[in-house]
Amino acid sequence: MIKLGILDFDTSHAVEFTKRLNHVDGTPKEQLVDGAKVVVGCPGESKLSPERIEGFTAQMKKFGVPLVDKPADMIGKVDGMLIEAVDGTVHLERARPFLEAGIPCFVDKPFACSVADARKMIDLAAKHKAAVFSSSSLRYAPEVVEYAADPKPGKLLGCLVYGPASLSQVPDRNPGLFHYGIHPVEVLYTLMGPGCERVTSTHEKGVDVVTGRWKDGRVATVRGTREGPGAYGFTGFAEKGVKAVAVATAFIYRELLKQVVEFFKTGKPPVDPATTLEIVAFLAAANRSGANHGAGEAVRTEG
Repeated sequence: MIKLGILDFDTSHAVEFTKRLNHVDGTPKEQLVDGAKVVVGCPGESKLSPERIEGFTAQMKKFGVPLVDKPADMIGKVDGMLIEAVDGTVHLERARPFLEAGIPCFVDKPFACSVADARKMIDLAAKHKAAVFSSSSLRYAPEVVEYAADPKPGKLLGCLVYGPASLSQVPDRNPGLFHYGIHPVEVLYTLMGPGCERVTSTHEKGVDVVTGRWKDGRVATVRGTREGPGAYGFTGFAEKGVKAVAVATAFIYRELLKQVVEFFKTGKPPVDPATTLEIVAFLAAANRSGANHGAGEAVRTEG
């Protein structure tokens, strides 16, 4: 059994992931994930959602998870770490001591809120031979996985992905699309793959619409919504047909955790860190474009 630590309880993911991994009583059987267990946690701190920590800490105590006051106190007790801070701007500092200790880390979304931080985490992981993996749970929604693996439509020429993109209430933390727009953007990259070189974005109070151009000439769009239904889905434009797909969220945590457990078993991230870096660059470019009246922005991964 893989022993995991979990850091920062300002997100429901701390509770929801522990329910599934630790087979907490009352969790539906179809949601359970085998192979790893949360053996220690640290409530941590938060400058984005501090009000959530107390309630989630109480739940973790009810689950019987031993808690420590300092993140470093988990080193030596775990085989891997779940870095769960809802605030992506702190992920580098939160993951650093574990990566430096050679402990592999799953870093929840958003991986980072700058290309510089993302690259530093990836470089730290490589230097200390401690693998790092990050992903939105939407990447593993069954409908997304099924469409991406289906050869029948032929080559995907482009797509339109939509999903909620609520904004952070603390503007310098998870700015713009980094906060919740990461979910539809991860679906976009699951379908299109890496290689986006330029984006344009229209930013309004109720929506962000981002269009990216890939190096091979393909074009795809993300619509991040803040008004109307908070649904996820996409339309794929392929060589042999057009298909609209609604994406459900009932099993996305289970499916993500299956990938997380396999990652800790093998030490191989299911998403190439270079792709994760590009996603951060895509989000940063989209934010710049939206703030500059839709001016074209390069997707730059160099730092």
